[in-house]
Amino acid sequence: MPLPAPRGRLSAALLAHLVEPGSAGTAQDLLDLARAAASTADVLRDEDVQLSLTVLYELSYRGLAGVDDALEWDLDLLRVRQTLEEPFERAVRELVDVPAAEPGDVAETLFRMAAEDDGPGLSRYLARRADLEQYREFLTHRSVYHLKEADPHTWAIPRLAGPVKAALVEVQSDEYGGGRADRMHAALFARTMRALGLDDTYGALVDRVPAITLASTNAMSMFGLHRRLRAAVVGHLAVFEMTSSIPNRFYGNGLRRLGFDADATWFFDEHVEADAVHEQIAGRDLAGGLARREPHLTGDVLFGAAACLALDGLVAAHVLERWEEGRSSLRDPA
Repeated sequence: MPLPAPRGRLSAALLAHLVEPGSAGTAQDLLDLARAAASTADVLRDEDVQLSLTVLYELSYRGLAGVDDALEWDLDLLRVRQTLEEPFERAVRELVDVPAAEPGDVAETLFRMAAEDDGPGLSRYLARRADLEQYREFLTHRSVYHLKEADPHTWAIPRLAGPVKAALVEVQSDEYGGGRADRMHAALFARTMRALGLDDTYGALVDRVPAITLASTNAMSMFGLHRRLRAAVVGHLAVFEMTSSIPNRFYGNGLRRLGFDADATWFFDEHVEADAVHEQIAGRDLAGGLARREPHLTGDVLFGAAACLALDGLVAAHVLERWEEGRSSLRDPA
């Protein structure tokens, strides 16, 4: 991923350190900056914190241009990440109401959560009202996750066993195109970006998206990278699949309204069909199966699902609020 522009004292020092370790001061200096940044009143919308987390997580994905891969396991950087993750996880937990359920009722609870979700209606806006520039903004927000689609959830595979693992592999196999690179969902999303004249380079548009968009993807990374949160990433994936099919139909219809062809809508059309199947596997065999196999993880499954709905709702609300005001939902490129 290209190095993004800093958004505050911590991210500036962190990026300098990644390129040239020690150039931004001592390890203690970096940790002190992290502690100061972590004390922000709204960690979910703090640009400095969320960009810093994005950068630190990226060390475990495809890496950063000009940064030594060995820094992924640098103890000083892991301390900085932990310092930011603690208030981030706390903020996500405070954001959501996790329903109570017995292990055997998890699947039905997830389907009910998905059905009762009354988000801001971004998909309907895009289908009926959005212009080309607004669609480009929407894809820019989504590119942070969709250009690495499935990767955060894949971290859970080695942490599961038996039929639960098999269910996750079945879902992820489709996400990765069944072994065909051109059908990987990340590749299909890149096609849509190109059709709308956007740069589809991995991570190229991170500078344009606000903190709340980064927070939504950072939560997936946090859940996926911590074994103790393996049930949360399972619940996140399950409800993500359950709430995908209908919105993607709207997204595709909106692009057709604007005159785009099947090549541009392929990503969305693929999800209409695939996620209608995935939601059953992810809800019943994966999330429901994990709760039955490890009943003590039931609450974490439902927490991950609630976090997905809440964070995606905050992103959608931000986008719609800006558009209703006649403003861009993106950050100023300057």
